[in-house]
Amino acid sequence: MTVSVGNDTTRVSEAYRWTQLAIGVGCMVMIANLQYGWTFFVPDIQKQFGWDRAAIQWAFTLFVLFETWLVPIEGWIVDKYGPRLVIMLAGALCAIGWVINSYATSLTEFYIGQVIAGVGAGGVYGTCVGNALKWFPDKRGLCAGITAAGFGAGSAFTVAPIQAMIKNDGFQAAFFNFGIGQGVICMILAIFILAPKPGQTPAPVVNAAIQQTRRDYAPTEAARHPVFWLMYFMFVIVGAGGLLVTANLKPIAADWHLTDLPVTLMGLTMTTVTFAATIDRVLNGLTRPFFGWISDRIGRENTMFVAFGIEGVGILALYLWGQSPIGFVLLTGTVFFAWGEIYSLFPAVCTDTFGSKFATTNAGMLYTAKGFAALLVPFGNYMQEASGSWDGVFLLAAGANILAALLAVFVLKPWRKVIVANSQLPNAAGQFAT
Repeated sequence: MTVSVGNDTTRVSEAYRWTQLAIGVGCMVMIANLQYGWTFFVPDIQKQFGWDRAAIQWAFTLFVLFETWLVPIEGWIVDKYGPRLVIMLAGALCAIGWVINSYATSLTEFYIGQVIAGVGAGGVYGTCVGNALKWFPDKRGLCAGITAAGFGAGSAFTVAPIQAMIKNDGFQAAFFNFGIGQGVICMILAIFILAPKPGQTPAPVVNAAIQQTRRDYAPTEAARHPVFWLMYFMFVIVGAGGLLVTANLKPIAADWHLTDLPVTLMGLTMTTVTFAATIDRVLNGLTRPFFGWISDRIGRENTMFVAFGIEGVGILALYLWGQSPIGFVLLTGTVFFAWGEIYSLFPAVCTDTFGSKFATTNAGMLYTAKGFAALLVPFGNYMQEASGSWDGVFLLAAGANILAALLAVFVLKPWRKVIVANSQLPNAAGQFAT
């Protein structure tokens, strides 16, 4: 509910803000399988067509590239015209992409399907995260995390159904039915989503832990500043490890001869891959609001140090002790729990630094780092095929996360503190204060 007095728009109710957030989360749930469900299709595609696994995984890479690289353009449209149109069209593209996959008989057709699905997923993702950042300047980390959690955990409840449909009806039927269902629901939810107007939301928070600018920087200004590219580099090296495991969860389990072995935990018994995928999705979702909430209290960079450090140790532990069913389930869960928070921390720290007016576009530019990270997924497959093991891939990913953890507290934190402090100073020339 919004109350207007004269020409001034006053604060909306908390219930209204949270309703808008919930709509965004629902949209994110509808696109989650496009990324996190892909690993279940790879073995059956390989079995039916006999293509090289690395060649098939280029379809996943193309999906992520087009999911991320067009987000700044989609974000500009959202910032200018609002979120409804973008999500409506994006939901349709998500459905079309998976329908194409359901009829594909060549790698080229799979690549085309994944490109179209990627454009759609990026439109939904960038719009919903940007909208959360705008509605909640007072809870930016938490609410970006809740929104991103819809994407990270949204496929958890469909892990078993999607695998059952692949097994009983074929992967083509799974692509078609899930594609249509997810796309249509996303389009319906788009009808109800809105962006905040000036005055409808509270002011950004002010405390010692959170450094938030009081200026709004245009995308061209943000892209010119070196601190943006430090964030970008960190996003790439952390994102690559998680995407590699996401795309290859089932193939890794197969190489370690774990796929169909039963695991019993918490009174539940499932096959190793089904159990791991279900827990991974849940933890990958929970980590986003959890670490986002933590970052609202202790600061973005301090939280990055903790999370990236856990991720590095988790990947190393998976390499050392993950070749048993229980070890695989628990340690992949650790990896996903410490990885998914990048999708709440980086949008939050970007908006803290560059302001909320162009939050969708600026966070979208940073999100393209996920696309570059995806380029490393086939590289990881080539490394594995050349060496016959995953050893080098795991060690490289673990080292990258440790490096990012150190950069967060020793470089990004002091640098950003100076930038935010200088942004408060008068600057008649309109230049970006450094």
